[in-house]
Amino acid sequence: MQKTVADFLKTEAGGGVLLVLAALLAVVLANSPWAGSYFGLLKHPMGLDLGFWSVDFTFKYWVKDGLMAIFFYVVGLELKRELTVGELSDPRAVVLPVASAIGGALVPVAIYLVVAGGLEPRGWPVPVATDIAFALAALALLAPAADARVRIFLLTLAVVDDLIAIVLIAVLFTSNLAWAPLVLALGLLAATWLAQRRVALPAPLYVLVALATWMLAVQAGVHSSVMAVAAAMIVPPRDAGRGETLLGALEHAIHPLSSFLVLPLFAFCAAGVSLADFRVSQLAAGVPAGIATGLALGKPLGVGLAYLAVARLIRAPRSLDRSDLLIVGCLCGIGFTMSLFIGGLAFANDAAGESGARIGVLTGSLLALALSAVAVRLRPSSPQERPAPGGPDVARAGRGRPD
Repeated sequence: MQKTVADFLKTEAGGGVLLVLAALLAVVLANSPWAGSYFGLLKHPMGLDLGFWSVDFTFKYWVKDGLMAIFFYVVGLELKRELTVGELSDPRAVVLPVASAIGGALVPVAIYLVVAGGLEPRGWPVPVATDIAFALAALALLAPAADARVRIFLLTLAVVDDLIAIVLIAVLFTSNLAWAPLVLALGLLAATWLAQRRVALPAPLYVLVALATWMLAVQAGVHSSVMAVAAAMIVPPRDAGRGETLLGALEHAIHPLSSFLVLPLFAFCAAGVSLADFRVSQLAAGVPAGIATGLALGKPLGVGLAYLAVARLIRAPRSLDRSDLLIVGCLCGIGFTMSLFIGGLAFANDAAGESGARIGVLTGSLLALALSAVAVRLRPSSPQERPAPGGPDVARAGRGRPD
């Protein structure tokens, strides 16, 4: 049975609901009589010694840098699919979502630097990211009858947003490299890529290669997210039978694990912040204010202005009207998973800074969700107020595509 983009959207939306529940559970536990047990679990040591390879991680670290590699592997597969057979493979369709993603990254950074940069510049990458699962779940709940092109545009924009976040992680949070394991990892990826150009390698081999490169990345000091994406990018879009490609088969096999287990577990570990000493006045300045305003206001401003400017500049037929564009922009302000992830990297070994970043991410994401609900409520419902379908990225929005 052929898989389509609809399967991806449904999985993301369903996983988004679990994501919210896991985050709520974390906040409740962190502010309950069981707070000591919750934080103790996060710090619980869980070592692994295979003889030739050993690590000594905490439970939280295993989730953040271990299991989250699965999520980034799925992101890499998704990027490869989009670049080869998806929306990003058509230059005519890619201009507006790419421009919107770039605008939606630059404006939040500018707002953060104005609001909090003078006090704490390290947090500027945090409001760059969009949480695909949370945003799609919110869209499904708030506007279940939304036009298919809104969902496709949001998905495409969020994919580019993920790519920007991964580049930032690679550039900003990789240091103290051990060159021997890094060269081995890159050599393994190169050898696999060359081999698959000559023979059809079995799907499990690509998973084993990804696992091996993750182990080498840990030893090399390269962030696992970057190596996971690199491992995914060597998977070819060749036919795997039953109407799907090898790339699509791997993505659809691993994606539910990422959405229904990895991301909720990460939210459970990352969202738990104690509010015992929290004061509402903290949201008026510093890291929480910079991140919250960057997400809730910077994202819709950046996405909307970039979209309208580029559409006018290249005279592209707009696929979204302004009400739908506002909805998409507000949904992109739900940073959550990726913002929490980057916040943990930006404020590593700084408990107070990371706590402020968490409060900013949670507040900004909730504000963005509320603004999304308002935008949906204000959206014209009459068909006469809707633009006629058109534009290169609309033609394919309503129908499935091969993986």
